Amino acid sequence: MIQALNTFKLPKNFRGKNAFVVQLWWLVQSLLFENSPQFMYGFRRFLLRLFGAKIGKKVLIRPTVRVTYPWKVAIGDYSWIGDDVVLYSLGEIEIGKNVVISQKSYICTASHDYLQSDFPIFSEKNTIEDECWLATDVYIAPGITIGKGTVVGARSSVYKDIASNKVCVGNPAKIIRERKID
Repeated sequence: MIQALNTFKLPKNFRGKNAFVVQLWWLVQSLLFENSPQFMYGFRRFLLRLFGAKIGKKVLIRPTVRVTYPWKVAIGDYSWIGDDVVLYSLGEIEIGKNVVISQKSYICTASHDYLQSDFPIFSEKNTIEDECWLATDVYIAPGITIGKGTVVGARSSVYKDIASNKVCVGNPAKIIRERKID
């Protein structure tokens, strides 16, 4: 048998909190976070911090953002997280200062080892350094670092680290030029 899901086991403490806290967050996210008016950025920051997220000053997080485990998320000052962004934080996500993550982007920190029959899950930290812009519908694979000041174009998929001050596009994302500010 290539894949025997009946042998899958979630690693101990994989979620980082007990089942009650996980379920409570999902309830709070569905009832309070998601239904908060657009302008209530402070309220959403408060809810995330209440569940252990490290959220900087004046961070703008839209109500349609989905955060799997806030206690594994850190977002620096003045960053913007757009509509329908998914922070799939089975592993840590670190987002720097003055970062824009545009609508429908997906930051993925976990996957499965398909070469083992028990299909074990693993997580790897994602880091998006200061002053980056991930345009609409960008996918970031587990374990990726996006260097300071880098722009990732719309609908790109990033499977390898990208150095600072680059502009990249495509699937897989490829560097097309340096990012220089006049």
